[in-house]
Amino acid sequence: TIKVNKKLDSLLKRINKRHDFHGSVLVAKNQKIVYQNQVGYADFRKKVPLKEESVFQLASVSKQFTAAAIMQLKERGKVKLTDTVNAYFPEFPYKNITIKNLLNHTSGLPKYFWVAEHEWKKEKAPTNEDLMKVLPVSKAQRFFKPGRNFDYSNTGYFVLASIVEKISGLSFQDYLKQNIFDPLEMNDSFVFSFQNDSVRKNQLIGYRLHRGWRHLKIKNNVNDAIVGDKNVYSTPKDLFKWIYGLNSGNVLSR
Repeated sequence: TIKVNKKLDSLLKRINKRHDFHGSVLVAKNQKIVYQNQVGYADFRKKVPLKEESVFQLASVSKQFTAAAIMQLKERGKVKLTDTVNAYFPEFPYKNITIKNLLNHTSGLPKYFWVAEHEWKKEKAPTNEDLMKVLPVSKAQRFFKPGRNFDYSNTGYFVLASIVEKISGLSFQDYLKQNIFDPLEMNDSFVFSFQNDSVRKNQLIGYRLHRGWRHLKIKNNVNDAIVGDKNVYSTPKDLFKWIYGLNSGNVLSR
């Protein structure tokens, strides 16, 4: 392992230098962590380095947790994959979309970003519940009839998280905490809704590269209170627990 560690350390340093990689790496074999390290900055202006406890926003890697939550509810007999969204939200304007369509990105739903940016009139960013109430009066048209095509959909996963909340009577954050994070001891993982939740210790802010050399903080916007398609925060160690928990049948049966 000393040899492996040396090699991976030098690889990390190299990709940090050459490709401006700032992040964290964990390597496991046979359920044992064999390597874990991080390189680069948590805060570029203050030159604060990343550390093992740094918590990353998973962006679309969050979607697997939304899918797992729905499949748990299916196993418990609370939902069927053939159910339509209208079974849970009668006012939902896009008919005949099944939960399976949402999971598989075959719903044809319009982009919720557009709805939030053009049709949401309040200062505060809309929550899932808020936006589900806007959709029935939205001018946004669906792209195609459900099941016709594959079209990667953030909207589908925001709707799935809304269904999880509706069925369980819990916030999406509380549902994942009670049913996935706590059982797997993913103690540094959480769902974060902008303007509704307080920022946690070690929670990272995202950066984008400007003109190839400056790192600018990515500011929050009107879409950032929505959860299910994004906004799970986690660490490599927690994701390691998740992969094994999922594969061992502790979260869902195979």
